[in-house]
Amino acid sequence: MKKSVSFVVVLIILLSSCSSSKQVPYFQNIDQISLEPSKGLYDAKIMPKDMLTITVITTDPKAAAPFNLAVQNTISSLGQLNSGAGSLQGYLVDNEGNINFPVVGKLHVAGLTKTQCQELIRQKVAPYLAISENPVVTVTMASYRVTITGEVNHPGVVPVSTEKMSIIEALAQAGDLTIYGKRNNVMLIREDADGQKEAHRLNLNDANLINSPYYYLQQNDIVYVEPNRVKAKSSAIGSSTTIWFSFVGIVTSVASLLVNILRK
Repeated sequence: MKKSVSFVVVLIILLSSCSSSKQVPYFQNIDQISLEPSKGLYDAKIMPKDMLTITVITTDPKAAAPFNLAVQNTISSLGQLNSGAGSLQGYLVDNEGNINFPVVGKLHVAGLTKTQCQELIRQKVAPYLAISENPVVTVTMASYRVTITGEVNHPGVVPVSTEKMSIIEALAQAGDLTIYGKRNNVMLIREDADGQKEAHRLNLNDANLINSPYYYLQQNDIVYVEPNRVKAKSSAIGSSTTIWFSFVGIVTSVASLLVNILRK
């Protein structure tokens, strides 16, 4: 009888572990779907409250100087001199999507990709330069970042220097999900150019995520990984205690059932 009880208990544990392991791997059905819809290069678009660094280069550095404002020295509240030498002025995109660019004036840049913004500024500064000058404009989104929180190993704010980051890359930067994170119900909170917030539920087990508009993260996206039931219960009495009580409960139930069956 003891051998029968032990066999059933081991079988239940193995079945439970198999069920749990199926929820861990990402993109489980990737061999059964087409990734054709994901074709195309991702370009981030400028949004209000983005901080832009803009550089104008010409063959004559003096001609480009009026368009490349340097950060001025300032005096702190403690009377200390803060030097801005060597760094360019940043341009904060206002709520209407505009920046005030030297000489040129107000420019509407929200909704443009970096390449489109560079071309717009190049066209605007060209009339102020000699015909022989061919200005080169470089735009960088200096404030591009996303936030990863919840059941990940290293939650925090992740800077995006390339202005392109997938949700998988972001989670990798955060040390990936812990074993307690729900991989089939990751929440993405996104704010559009009008300030409207949206929440989307993402399933990392499903490879169709690669084809979705939420595979690549936008600036200021928040990714929240919800804890599973085991972690949620452990917040009250501890995970080891929960597992132990669950195990004892299963063993007791199975043992009682077998005893009743064997008595008949």
